[in-house]
Amino acid sequence: MTHVVLESCIRCKYTDCVDVCPVDCFREGPNFLTIDPDECIDCAVCIPECPVNAIVPEEDVPGDQQQFIALNAELSRKWPSITRSKGGLPDADEWKDVKDKLAELKR
Repeated sequence: MTHVVLESCIRCKYTDCVDVCPVDCFREGPNFLTIDPDECIDCAVCIPECPVNAIVPEEDVPGDQQQFIALNAELSRKWPSITRSKGGLPDADEWKDVKDKLAELKR
């Protein structure tokens, strides 16, 4: 079992979750974070840290976001580890409530 970063992280990339992760399972892309499913220990300490509620247990991923399970696994193999908080993207507050952002994802 693992946790999954959902669409609401796209173009926000708040990194509050990174500081509390005991196993450094977060990976950083240009405008999105992922969780490496092979590293995540399902501790859930990251969930309350996300200001846009973008992190959920895999079994709680909504039906319209199921593709993010595979996307987290795929991108976490390509992107570097992030272990310290950097703050959100400059325009994160403008994007935090926007829906349907998958087309905005930069790989």
